Amino acid sequence: MPYMNTKKTWQTVSFKSEDTFAIGEQFGRSCRGSEVFVLVSDLGGGKTTFTKGLAKGLGSVSVVTSPTFTVSRVYPCRDNLSLHHFDFYRLHEGGMVAPELKEVLDDPQVVTVVEWSDVVSEVIPADYIEIKISRTATDEDSRKIDIKYPDSFAYVMKEVR
Repeated sequence: MPYMNTKKTWQTVSFKSEDTFAIGEQFGRSCRGSEVFVLVSDLGGGKTTFTKGLAKGLGSVSVVTSPTFTVSRVYPCRDNLSLHHFDFYRLHEGGMVAPELKEVLDDPQVVTVVEWSDVVSEVIPADYIEIKISRTATDEDSRKIDIKYPDSFAYVMKEVR
């Protein structure tokens, strides 16, 4: 993935899936379009739960589901924005989806979520928000959430607590 010029970090703990959802929702409230979220986690780590919250914060009333088998899903949101959710888990290379992703990333009316981004790293912009979700040793439902973001997206952090 491209190097983020200046990045800040923030960390929190989610004790249950509702907390992960709420963090995503808080991010969604601040999004204006053109934000790119790269989600990093193991299978079942909470990426889709975060995205469901993000969609709600963006004002979407759609039912958000994982695009693991379809590669991408699109959800209409407030203010003529849309949420594009990509999951490249099943792909071994970017192939024909990389140009599609690049086109979406260039649209200022789109908020983009990318899971398993390694296969399309060449089209991920230098400025993106990385959300790394890791299980904690304390219990099955707890997650440590590490957030890295460039100065250009610092405004999305204003709602996140």
